Amino acid sequence: EMEAVEFDDILDDWFIESLKTYKDLHVYQLEHPTQVIEWTSEKTVCVTGYSLSKNEILELRLPLKLFADENKGLCAERDFKVAHGGFTDGPVRRLRHIPGTRCVVTNDGLSSDLQVWDLGGDDSDVIRRTGSIAGRRNVSERGSRIAARLSSPPQVLHGAQSSDVQLTELTSGRTLYKLETDSTDPLSFLQFVSDTVFLAGCCNGSVYVTDTRTSAAPQLSPPPASSGDSVLWWADASVGPHPSSCRVVRLSSSGQAVVSDLRSLGGGAVCQAQLDVQERCCNLDHIRVSWAPTLDDCISVSGFSGVVQIYNTCGWSMELQERQPLFQHRGHVVSSQQTDDSTPVFTTAHIWHPERPRTLLSAASDGSVHVWDWVDPEQSAADGCWFLY
Repeated sequence: EMEAVEFDDILDDWFIESLKTYKDLHVYQLEHPTQVIEWTSEKTVCVTGYSLSKNEILELRLPLKLFADENKGLCAERDFKVAHGGFTDGPVRRLRHIPGTRCVVTNDGLSSDLQVWDLGGDDSDVIRRTGSIAGRRNVSERGSRIAARLSSPPQVLHGAQSSDVQLTELTSGRTLYKLETDSTDPLSFLQFVSDTVFLAGCCNGSVYVTDTRTSAAPQLSPPPASSGDSVLWWADASVGPHPSSCRVVRLSSSGQAVVSDLRSLGGGAVCQAQLDVQERCCNLDHIRVSWAPTLDDCISVSGFSGVVQIYNTCGWSMELQERQPLFQHRGHVVSSQQTDDSTPVFTTAHIWHPERPRTLLSAASDGSVHVWDWVDPEQSAADGCWFLY
């Protein structure tokens, strides 16, 4: 009983604090946790479970109150709604929406094959599997990575290792491009930075820069220098008007973050930092690092604990120094009642809204999904000073 009272007090304190630190905060509870959150429109996301048996695959409509710019108090719709739903026969470890369509592509993390799904429309609320795409490897240690961009006809980029990466036409299954390399490094990310240029990041920290218009060998950036042995790396690229304006952040399993310029990936870091990730024994598949789409210097990190952290890279230098987060979303930890015997809650995924600067969605191992719009503490402090005077 004492523990319950203590938990309620912590929850109350955090709720009062959240009134100052969030513009919006809405929660949803899934029956089973998800490892994927993917935008299917400005106001809808797709989520699905990763248990080995049957899982729900859902398209959720975000609370309308989140998008009410004025008179939020008059907007009664503050809950998530299931717009479309269906079932998968196994786990889903990767999910990517194909822009310009009502299709998503998934991978189970057990092989390099992909599954294709129709999300349904106004005439049907059922999500149906409509086909599959064969990968180049029967068994994969960590499954395929998937990337897509707006194209006609629709195409998907996928692969489990650097030597497996291929661009496939969705409708015909025809292979349009293959990454030519003898290396068989497992991939940690795939991402288009323009219509024709994509990045293939490996778990060892190396990154291939590839242009699908040419048969020339891809440009290879070696792994960043790191202090630890057998370090794993994750990466993400900022999206700019031209590939040359993109920056790449690489995050190691020891919390080292290295920022490089795409024009000179092999020429060393622009800046770096040792992040305060409070590393615990975590699932490597849950670790994420992402550039904010509309905040130039901000990155987000999750998966090391139950917290999502926002860092501002603007003040980083070439010297490896420990840096503190600009903002931390602790909602998943605070709202999950923990005992000495219970398994700690970990974040399993997070994603930025493509247009709303400080809006993110995050998911955790207890099945919770949060959408939150955070207040910049530096801006808030400045506003507070102005208010006092």
